[in-house]
Amino acid sequence: MSQRTVIVLAAGKGTRMKSDLPKVLVEVCGRPMIHYVIDAVEQGGADRTIVVIGYRGELVRSALAGREHVEFVVQAEQLGTGHAVMACRDLLDDHTGAVLVLAGDQPMTQAASVAGLFEQFEREPAACVIGTTYKQNPAGLGRIVRDTDDNFAAIVEHKDATPRQRRIKEVNLSYYVFHWPDLLPVLEQIRADNAQREYYITDAPELLLGRGKSVRAIDLLKPCESLSINTVEELAAVEEAIRGNAD
Repeated sequence: MSQRTVIVLAAGKGTRMKSDLPKVLVEVCGRPMIHYVIDAVEQGGADRTIVVIGYRGELVRSALAGREHVEFVVQAEQLGTGHAVMACRDLLDDHTGAVLVLAGDQPMTQAASVAGLFEQFEREPAACVIGTTYKQNPAGLGRIVRDTDDNFAAIVEHKDATPRQRRIKEVNLSYYVFHWPDLLPVLEQIRADNAQREYYITDAPELLLGRGKSVRAIDLLKPCESLSINTVEELAAVEEAIRGNAD
């Protein structure tokens, strides 16, 4: 079995949180939110965890100083999630197996989901395994579009979705296991042709499909894992969920 490696994206600011801290250090129920993510990663069986830091990265290093298996990569400019993964290339130069990419601002990440994604990849290897879930109210989330054979076809963001696509309940929560050697050439194809001028890892699954690679979308995440934190209001919702008052 190859080494289970995780990349945690943790370079962003907490601007919309009304904080000058890196976003992943904003506290949720008294703990920096990234600790919940690292707990899940460790308990989910990761052998190696790489945390991508950027804005005030020294604070994130300090907060995670006691984590034995955590390494750090600096994303000097915050140019999107795809760019953050690109920053890990040198550190993973000799890696030939799976890499799970997830966000450090998702404190509802579950250890069972981390383990399940790696197990799915190991059971049936693919260039990419996408973790999905179903939401009764999927507003704002990217939809998983499937072809007539029920295979993964695309991720369509809510703002770009047609009325028919917006009725899709299966959603993307940005949990991806990539076969690293397949992902590397695709990272070079990601383009910043969007309003933010950023490189998004979300583009990678479709680019892999375009190269004839296997991409599977699997419903194994819990609906609560859709609760990421970008605003003070979302922070309150996550805290409620962690206290056991929400699904």
